[in-house]
Amino acid sequence: MNILSRNAAQAETTGTSAPAPADYRLPLWFFALEGVLAAAFDIFKAFPAAWPVLLLLLAANITISLTMMRKRLGLAKALWRGRETRKIALGLIALRIAGHFAMNALGLAVTSTLGHALFALAMGALTIGLLAYSQHTAIRALTNTVPPAPAGPAT
Repeated sequence: MNILSRNAAQAETTGTSAPAPADYRLPLWFFALEGVLAAAFDIFKAFPAAWPVLLLLLAANITISLTMMRKRLGLAKALWRGRETRKIALGLIALRIAGHFAMNALGLAVTSTLGHALFALAMGALTIGLLAYSQHTAIRALTNTVPPAPAGPAT
C-alpha cells in the first residue's frame, strides 16, 4: 500500500495538492523521546525515583502520536509493516538482553548508577540512529515509487 498514492487520490477529489514525502518526516525530537523510552529500563535502574517522569514521557509519547503526529501515522504504519523496522525493534530488545547477559558472563555486571546511565545513553543513541535510518529508507522508497506528475500541454 502506497500511502502517498492514496493521499494523492484524496487530494484530487478535494482540489488540494498531495503531500510530498518530506511532509511525512518525523521530527528528530520525536526520535529523542523514543530513545528515552527505549532506555527507560536502565534509566529506572540508575535512578529508581525517575519512574513518574518515565510514565509522564510515555503518556506524552502516546498523546503526541495520536494528536500532533496524526497525519504521519500513515508513515508509522508503513514503517511497522516493513520487515526492516521490525528487525530493528527486535534487534534492540535482543541487544539489550544480550548486552546485559554478556556483561554478567564476563563478570562486569552493570550494577552501578554510572553503568546503567551509560548503558541507557548507548541504547537511546542507538535507537535514535536506527529509527532515523529506517525513516530515511522508507521515505526514499516512497519517493522512488511516486509516479511523476503528468506534463501539461506545451504552449
